Amino acid sequence: MSVVIVLEGAGPDRFTVAVSPLAELAASLHVLTQYAHHTEHASWAERTTSAAPPEFRAGLRRFAPLWKALRWRGFYPGLETPLTALPADRFAEFTAYTCASGYHYRGFDFDRVLHDPAQARVLRQAASALPEPHSALAEDLLRDPEALRVDVIGFLDLCRGVFFDELWAVTEPVLSRAAHRMRQRFADEGPMAALLSLSPSSVRLGNPERVVLDKVHHVVVSAARTPLLLIPTRYGAPHLLVKDEPGLPPIVHYPVDAPEIGVTLARSRMLALTDPHRVRLCRLIARQAMTTADLADRLSMTRPQVSRHLRTLRDLGLVRVERNGRYVHYGLDLAAVERIGRDVATALQY
Repeated sequence: MSVVIVLEGAGPDRFTVAVSPLAELAASLHVLTQYAHHTEHASWAERTTSAAPPEFRAGLRRFAPLWKALRWRGFYPGLETPLTALPADRFAEFTAYTCASGYHYRGFDFDRVLHDPAQARVLRQAASALPEPHSALAEDLLRDPEALRVDVIGFLDLCRGVFFDELWAVTEPVLSRAAHRMRQRFADEGPMAALLSLSPSSVRLGNPERVVLDKVHHVVVSAARTPLLLIPTRYGAPHLLVKDEPGLPPIVHYPVDAPEIGVTLARSRMLALTDPHRVRLCRLIARQAMTTADLADRLSMTRPQVSRHLRTLRDLGLVRVERNGRYVHYGLDLAAVERIGRDVATALQY
């Protein structure tokens, strides 16, 4: 599965980079709900939730589907009216998608979920297959969407006083600098290079020219037909999100610092260390750097065999090379090996 951004026919004016406090609020709420997945901010999340009033903690649990997996569209720019004035059917449509919270239900239409029993039935079925509070939130929506809207907006207002005003004062300059860097990249290097920089797993393809981002859902975005909005995030890392609701501008919510390791490289590093010959080789060079000849002798292998294994490990960034006169020594990059677990976890979330 992948997100495909088609660049053919798209001029520079089709790409905008902007900072959004509501989008960052959603990212920070995700961390507060899922802070075990965001170790960088775990201590902040624990302090914030423990010091927060009971009504905040209750709202954090009740409204978690709005930011836990499939981020609620109400957090992002592009709505035709403010949340308070959004037509009830549109509010219900966005909220129903987050209650269903899975790309498996992406093809189903929730545009009349308040009026069409078939759409309401599918929403209930989808939400019931997910952990609570998805079902409870779906029932609140179907029972009284206006009351739910008031409660959601009230909770977002509460967030500002509890933690977000203080957080935003520190985070906004970071995001503004990141947005400026991305605008400069678009201006200096063009859309292709700028979009490729968003992810280590991105791929450039031609005919038509497009960027492919490795994601768990499939979306095709044509920048020539629909302008693309990019929003940097600090608290959303390591996730890169692509929002593509019908009738609204597509949005890429990207971390200010893309991870260095993509899912393909992380997987290749793990697979490389499943070979027993490479494991024995790595155990030797983890202790001290060695030459190909010395390794071949100790492992009872030919020099070409050792060279092939070393080349594989070197290409994956797991082996460092030391040149000492006419000798070339190979050592295991222990820091890279130690990062494999963390890199895998980051790549799987990206």
